[in-house]
Amino acid sequence: MTKVLEGKKGLVVGIANDHSIAWGIAKCLHEEGASMYLTYQNDSIKKRVEPLSQKINCLGIMPCDVSDTASLESVRDGMKDNIDFFVHAVAYSDKNELSGKYLHTTKDNFLKTLHISAYSLTEMLRIFSPKMNDNASVMALTYYGSTRYMQSYNVMGVAKAALETSIKYLAVDMGDRGIRVNAISAGPMRTLAGAVINKSRQIYNYTIDNSPIKKPLSLDDIGKSSVYLMSDLSKGVTGEILYVDNGYNKVGMSVQEL
Repeated sequence: MTKVLEGKKGLVVGIANDHSIAWGIAKCLHEEGASMYLTYQNDSIKKRVEPLSQKINCLGIMPCDVSDTASLESVRDGMKDNIDFFVHAVAYSDKNELSGKYLHTTKDNFLKTLHISAYSLTEMLRIFSPKMNDNASVMALTYYGSTRYMQSYNVMGVAKAALETSIKYLAVDMGDRGIRVNAISAGPMRTLAGAVINKSRQIYNYTIDNSPIKKPLSLDDIGKSSVYLMSDLSKGVTGEILYVDNGYNKVGMSVQEL
C-alpha cells in the first residue's frame, strides 16, 4: 500500500524530547514515508534529539534559535533539499507570569512571548520560502486558550491568538504558490512545555472529564491528524485551525455539572 507522504521531505522545528507533540508528529510523518530535517534549541536538547533522529528517516539535525534571524538563515542554508512540508512547534513564556493575573504581564515577557510563539512563524516562512516547493504544506500548533480564557495561560493565550490570525494572512500570502498554512489546536498533553503551566495536572484531568470523548489524547492522535494536513489529502484546506482535543472545544457545559 502506497504511503501518503512517500518521497516527501520536510522540516520539523520544536522537538524537545520523546514526549513532545512535535516528536509525535515527526514519527507519524515518518511512518507515512516522509523524511525530514530536525532542529534543536541548545546542546542539552541536542542530546535528546540525536537519538530520536536515528529512529526516523532524518536528513540532518541543526541548531535553531527561532528568535535569531541569523540562526534561521543558517537552518535554511543547511537544508540541502527543497522541502514539501514545515512543522512549527515552538512556544515560550516566562512560567512565573503564566499564573496570577494577565494584568501583571510585563512588557519584556509580552514581547518575548509574542516573538517566539507567534512572529517566529512569519519570519521562518519568509526565510525558508526559497527552499519550499510549490504546493508545500505548513503547520503550526496552537491551543484553545487563544479563543477562551484558560486558567494559567495568560499571555500565551494572546500569543496563540496572534499565531492563529497570522496563519490566515500567511495562507493568503503563500497561496499564489499553492502553499497551504494551517494549525492543529491540540488538547492538553503531558509534555515538557505543558509542565510549566500552573495546575497543569488538574487542567489535564478536567479536560478529559469534560470532553465528549473521555480519554487522554495521545501523540499519535495529533500525529495522524498532522499526516492529513501535511499530505495531499488536505490539498484544498488552508488557513484553518483543526481541533484535536476529543471535542472539548465544542462543550459549553458538561453533563456532570447538571
